[in-house]
Amino acid sequence: MAVPGMLARATCIAFGRLRPVFRQPRRWHRLSPTDDELYVRTTISLLEKQNPQDIFISNYSERGFTIRGDKVLGPVAIVPRTILSWDVAGPQDINRESLSLFYIMEPKIEIVVLGVGSEHIKLDPELHKFMRQKGIALEVQDTAHACATFNYLVSEGRVAGAALIPPRAKEGLLIQR
Repeated sequence: MAVPGMLARATCIAFGRLRPVFRQPRRWHRLSPTDDELYVRTTISLLEKQNPQDIFISNYSERGFTIRGDKVLGPVAIVPRTILSWDVAGPQDINRESLSLFYIMEPKIEIVVLGVGSEHIKLDPELHKFMRQKGIALEVQDTAHACATFNYLVSEGRVAGAALIPPRAKEGLLIQR
């Protein structure tokens, strides 16, 4: 009879020295409101509600574009944080040289959206191949769809560029005085 009692006592002593894994570690001091790590207040001041690099196109017309509230006349090239006047007269002027801005930029642009005016046209396949070799996707659309696509890409956080030619006014919509 003494054997089970001795075994029980030895088991209690052995388990008393071992700490179960599922038990919480003991703290040797209690945390109080004077501990700096817990009670330091942080304040944040927002200077802009929008990310400063986000450039959204809010309007377009045959004269130009409204970008972040600023009116830009004529064709425009947009790269992250920058809006530039683009020196092309029409889709026929789009070539490697006119798109060179997009592949020399840092950070590297993932995709360039080309808005080619009122109607969608096909560009030279060699131009697509050249941009692909530079690691940039090229999306060609009419200007209305290109503006929407660019806004969507920017809202997703993509590093996108846009080259936009204002659409021509339709003859039926012109008012003569």
